[in-house]
Amino acid sequence: MNVLLLSMPDSFEHMAPVAIRMPNGALASLAGNVDPHHRVAVADLILAQRDVGGTVDRLVREHRPDVVGLSVMTFQRPTAFRVIARIKAQRPDARIVVGGYDPSLAVDAYADRALGVDFVVRGEGEATFSELLRALESGGGFEGIAGLSYRDGDALRHNPDRRVSSLEDAIRLPNRDARVLSGYTLLGRPVDVIETSRGCTFDCSFCSIIEMRGRNFHVYDFDRVLADIRDARDHGARVLFLVDDNVTLNVPRFEALCRAIVDAGLDGLDYVVQAMTSAIADHGETLAPLMRRAGFRYVFLGIENVLDEDLAFLNAREKNAMRDGGRRRASATLTAVEHLHRHGMFVVGGLIVGNPDDTREKIAANLDFAKRYVDWPYIQHPTPYPRTPMTIDLLRRGLVINQRPQDYDGTTAVVKSEHLTAEEIEFQRWRAERWIKMRHFPAAFLHSPRFCLRHGLAMIAHTFRGSSWRSWLGLEGARAVFARYRAIREAEKDYL
Repeated sequence: MNVLLLSMPDSFEHMAPVAIRMPNGALASLAGNVDPHHRVAVADLILAQRDVGGTVDRLVREHRPDVVGLSVMTFQRPTAFRVIARIKAQRPDARIVVGGYDPSLAVDAYADRALGVDFVVRGEGEATFSELLRALESGGGFEGIAGLSYRDGDALRHNPDRRVSSLEDAIRLPNRDARVLSGYTLLGRPVDVIETSRGCTFDCSFCSIIEMRGRNFHVYDFDRVLADIRDARDHGARVLFLVDDNVTLNVPRFEALCRAIVDAGLDGLDYVVQAMTSAIADHGETLAPLMRRAGFRYVFLGIENVLDEDLAFLNAREKNAMRDGGRRRASATLTAVEHLHRHGMFVVGGLIVGNPDDTREKIAANLDFAKRYVDWPYIQHPTPYPRTPMTIDLLRRGLVINQRPQDYDGTTAVVKSEHLTAEEIEFQRWRAERWIKMRHFPAAFLHSPRFCLRHGLAMIAHTFRGSSWRSWLGLEGARAVFARYRAIREAEKDYL
């Protein structure tokens, strides 16, 4: 069968496409785990933002897919529906499959037959998608495929959930050869993604991972991880992002992974990883130098918030606390940042502002922390993603003011607090964040001078979208610039 796998072109505000274009690792993993006789093409549409419609048309003409799979996040849902309509106009008999966080957790949003969705793969997709292709090929039924929802007339029928993979199962390496578009980059360096583990055992109220797969943690053995790194390198990658949900749940294993990377001679690559502040704070004396020796350069810290009462709302106190004799002692954030900075790594600071009890002063406290200690801000607002405990709480309190899925991108404030409007919350973040980002440009230039000389003005223009010569001369205020920025951002969401 001919299979076309697509990720959506919608990008996060913090990941300017001129500088950051990451592949969707799930699609390459799906391609690597179907029966080998299928002809699979993977296309990340973030690489075609300037001509999404033309690219989709060309891919359908060239690959004549029998099955089209789309990976969808909540803010990408409207784009996915337009892509499906475009595909169906050209190839009406193609079977449409959707998967990812949004279809898994909001399956009813895909139930209307007019939307064109034939199947929903819920949760991990490798085994489910492979079994679906076999059933389509053989003409068999779909009732026995765990984790699948399938079209039955005007309704979607839902099979039982699939058991979460222990990763000891035969999940093969991603098939990067299936990618048919090119241009993945992080500051001009070819980038790819790998995973060494899946899952998390914490229960943060905002997190879709727990709702999708439960509280668990499973790992790949190092031979498989190192093979994945080599494969990504051999396909041209010079930067690798470890997309593990929480690799620092097992710090001794992560330390051993760093040593294995060095011993395998794979420390010449740059690595980016997501990490938990408490793990870095408690083990940074030994872990941080190992990370730097292995090649880790950027560390996304899930700081969430620097105020204890906000961490309570986010249910993130435990993963942001240092330990003393097994007992919770103090906030781990500053200690973690100091460990990473001392060993030459940059901190991407994940913060959430605009929580229900936030005042202007509380938001300012978090923004001031970011200004002082964070190298690259990744500041978001509480977003009511499907089925998370946060969503239930926010709806109960009447704080959700916007239910358009295309605005659920993390940086469009769709929730007000008890003290501030959503627009005011977004304005406070936007106004501070632009200048925090500017502070990192010198370090980016030293690391990637040729790229920054070529694209630096475009990166700055993206960061300061909405500004004009009048605003630079002080002839108009920040509110006017913010209004233009929001209009630009809204227009950017329409890719078709």
